[in-house]
Amino acid sequence: MDAREVEDWADQDLLTKDEARDRLDDAIVRTQSRLATLQYPADEAEIRSVTRRLAAMESVRGELDAYLHNQD
Repeated sequence: MDAREVEDWADQDLLTKDEARDRLDDAIVRTQSRLATLQYPADEAEIRSVTRRLAAMESVRGELDAYLHNQD
């Protein structure tokens, strides 16, 4: 594999991570909206579940942001 092929793969990887971050941002907004519609105490179990999911997505987004920031 020549140097140009390696560079092409690196660019493709970065584009994929950018796209993943964008999709994750969309999912976070949808999850935040869903969480806002839930009512305590009737939806208590779902509130806990959605809150955990949101925290996990935000954590992954932070990792992606850190990775992409270090690539600049």
